[in-house]
Amino acid sequence: MEIGTLYIVATPIGNLEDITLRAIETFKYVDFIICEDTRKTKILLDRINISKELISFNAQSEIKKIDYIIGRLINGENCALVSDAGTPCISDPGVRLVNSAIKKDIKISGIPGANAAILALSISGLPTDAFVFEGFLPQKKGRQKKLIQLAHEERTIVLYESMYRIEKLLKELSEFMPNRFIVIQRELTKIFEESWRGLPHEILLQLPNKIVKGEFVIIISPLNWKF
Repeated sequence: MEIGTLYIVATPIGNLEDITLRAIETFKYVDFIICEDTRKTKILLDRINISKELISFNAQSEIKKIDYIIGRLINGENCALVSDAGTPCISDPGVRLVNSAIKKDIKISGIPGANAAILALSISGLPTDAFVFEGFLPQKKGRQKKLIQLAHEERTIVLYESMYRIEKLLKELSEFMPNRFIVIQRELTKIFEESWRGLPHEILLQLPNKIVKGEFVIIISPLNWKF
């Protein structure tokens, strides 16, 4: 029996029209889809008129479900791994599953598409020839140490942050990197997409008093870079 294939499929980060033709064809082909939140993935599948078995797979459940998924792949089924938005395994669950599949000689096939970090970087106007992606900073332990380390980073820095900690992060950047030019992108590709540019303390003054929901991408200029 031929072993199945694990497809790593990028999905839209906001605007559902950004789904690729290859992603649609892959969803039609596979036997089941692994996703962070079945409700969110179903919204996308309903939009493209596809019905598939969905298996919830997140940071809390991945260890328990990896053996089950690997078993189905070994038995010849094909599956797609998606995240709630964007490219799987980038600051979200999935890396352990991919590693486990590789160890079992299961074929991994990537279906490229949207990625919030790359999109935000491409429209930031900041240097893109060399950059470092840090994802979400530690919430508590190690956070200050990481900020001190990044304050000496000579490449462009890309971070993710939630609506609950964006104000805190800007205050920290005002302390640790007060002279670094930053670009903040919120709700990329969605109706209420917004961006702010300036020094950390300047953007703090620009942000609305009540931060509306959404995910933020923060691009920080290289050390000693001048706009």
